[in-house]
Amino acid sequence: MKTDDLINMLASGPDVSAPKLPVLQFAVMIAGGLLLSIILMLVVLGLRPNLGALAMLPAFWIKMAFVLALAASGWLAVTRLSAPGARIKKLPWLIALPILLIWIIAGISMMKAAPEQRAYLFWGDTWHYCSWLIAILSLPILVAILKVMRQLAPTRLRLAGAGAGFAAGTAATLVYSFHCPEIAAPFIGFWYLIGILIPSVIGVIIGPRVLRW
Repeated sequence: MKTDDLINMLASGPDVSAPKLPVLQFAVMIAGGLLLSIILMLVVLGLRPNLGALAMLPAFWIKMAFVLALAASGWLAVTRLSAPGARIKKLPWLIALPILLIWIIAGISMMKAAPEQRAYLFWGDTWHYCSWLIAILSLPILVAILKVMRQLAPTRLRLAGAGAGFAAGTAATLVYSFHCPEIAAPFIGFWYLIGILIPSVIGVIIGPRVLRW
């Protein structure tokens, strides 16, 4: 929504309904960013060769449930922060809940593991690049989300930028999960979150400039 459109809508009186948003256009833009991320993952990284075997393990589905829960809260953050005056009091709790659960699972798995295995549960084989790959895969999604949010009416620009980055990071994490060999909860609960925080911080920094209307 452009500034002039919003001013005209407010000046016309309370009985005038808000202009219809091009929902299909927005969906296509975000789907395009997600598709670019998927293509990037497939071309550069590729699907995990033993994905079928991993899918037989409960830890794999715990990972996927965690990522999907964060992705859902990321989408909610974008929709709420794109509209002026939307309530977001419950949003931090919705984001914190899956994180708290994965940390509880991680703590239990660390306590049950033999002492010599605990370091590997946390570091895995890919700690040195996992978070950065998630951040890179999030970039086309972040660009698409910011383009959509710019056409709406966000008022809390830094927070909206953080929400855009968080949503992009969680979507990229879901994409990356189909390549990543790691399924241990201690690894997922730390390094995946770092990967999501990187685009979130980028959103905080560029939000006021990119989303200003």
